[in-house]
Amino acid sequence: MSKTIAVNAGSSTLKFKLFDMPSEDVVAEGTIERIGEKMGHAKIKYGNGQKHEEDKPFADHAAAVNYLLDKLIELKIVASYDEITAVGHRIVAGGEFFKDSTIIDDDVISKIDELSEYAPLHEPAELVGIKAFRKVLPNAFAVAVFDTSFHVDMPEMNALYSVPYDWYEKYGARKYGAHGTSHRYVSARAAEMLGKPIEELKLITMHIGAGASITAVKNGKSFDTSMGFTPVAGITMATRSGDVDPSLIAFMQGKLNLSSDEMIDILNHKSGLLGISGISPDMRDILAAAEKGDERAQLALDIYVNRIVRYIGAYIAEMGGADAIVFTAGVGENSVPVRKMITDKLDYFGIKIDQEKNNCHGVERDLSADDAKIKTLLIPTNEELMIVRDIERLKKNN
Repeated sequence: MSKTIAVNAGSSTLKFKLFDMPSEDVVAEGTIERIGEKMGHAKIKYGNGQKHEEDKPFADHAAAVNYLLDKLIELKIVASYDEITAVGHRIVAGGEFFKDSTIIDDDVISKIDELSEYAPLHEPAELVGIKAFRKVLPNAFAVAVFDTSFHVDMPEMNALYSVPYDWYEKYGARKYGAHGTSHRYVSARAAEMLGKPIEELKLITMHIGAGASITAVKNGKSFDTSMGFTPVAGITMATRSGDVDPSLIAFMQGKLNLSSDEMIDILNHKSGLLGISGISPDMRDILAAAEKGDERAQLALDIYVNRIVRYIGAYIAEMGGADAIVFTAGVGENSVPVRKMITDKLDYFGIKIDQEKNNCHGVERDLSADDAKIKTLLIPTNEELMIVRDIERLKKNN
């Protein structure tokens, strides 16, 4: 049986899932963290609950890839590299070059390199990952799956900013969004749960984890999304600010004597839940502190919920209604109180959840109350599964 590996390279991480195909059974999965730091950490789960963990330095993503492939042999997860017949890479930015997942060749690699300025924290690492896998598995069928491709055909009225139009024509200044693979998976799964063709539905999918985005899915396509030119826009996130008046950014740069890069770093890594609370970027810590009466933790929680509710309301208005809202990703899948806080504020739309059904973590479930006019669904995301399915689709068409 052949195997396909789905790879997600972050700025300092490498995540993977190895699937038996065509059964889609997960054979192994894991993460290599703190790549490029003094000491990294590798974790691989495989077999019947077996686990391998190791602390060691990983100089770069190429070293992490080579380590991973060596361990797959050493741990007898695969007998030889020949078993791995396909590799799928999650790529953050596809710009307007890539409207769908695509087979990787030299031209595709060149275009991804050009797009690095749109995602400088992720794209270079993803390129290193592509090249490292190509070197060790030169005959594997390789595919790039882009976070942005689901959003690239949004209506222009939602994709473009109210700035000089030639900024878009000359420099590609537009909303690209992110988490497209996740939004695509959960919206398709929502249609299956509702028993209706996705082309007939209006859905609002909420990928709320450390990074978070909300997407209006109309007739099976991305109609609008909260993240913008980069993933720093939209709702409040763990460490990202979400939407901010650009004049405030210029004002604070002057006050704090910061460079543009330093300001972008603050908006990406020192804002959001962390920046408001002063405690933590982790929702679990925020909830615990708020419960003990910490006012800034409560404020962070209130702002977080408020921004999500604001986008949901806007998207219901934009689409002229909704059939369902969908919770997914870390917070969306696991935080019972956050789901309750969000849906309680949407009662006037006919969004109501059954609190007994809501008392769950990470399981696929219809959370709706019996009298709800708009369904509320909990669907664990599975970006890796979408990646391997895209590979199979491209194989058939190749």
